[in-house]
Amino acid sequence: MTATIISIIIAILILLGALLSLVASIGVLRLPDVYTRSHAASKSATLGVMFILLGACLYFFQSERIFNSRLILAIAFIFLTSPVAGQLIIRSAYNRKIPMADEAIRDDLKEARNAAAKSK
Repeated sequence: MTATIISIIIAILILLGALLSLVASIGVLRLPDVYTRSHAASKSATLGVMFILLGACLYFFQSERIFNSRLILAIAFIFLTSPVAGQLIIRSAYNRKIPMADEAIRDDLKEARNAAAKSK
């Protein structure tokens, strides 16, 4: 009974991870500028990979009674580095003055820089 429940949880985690990775790839292809593309890649893909790795960790623990610490370390590494890399890519694009999409409503970083320049 519990093996069936754990198998269902593993399947849900892996399918949810695959779905989030699919959404991230569609977002990278369809979104209009580097800022929104990087957001889609860093958020959805991070969660997708984390869910897939967590499902794999549970699978190996259930089927072979092996706790794979490498998978847990990979989850932690991706959780820490992917959002930071996305932020650095966006900041670099902004500093290189790559234009935002025409649909962009506001530029918070420009407002913050103007406020900081006025306070100096």
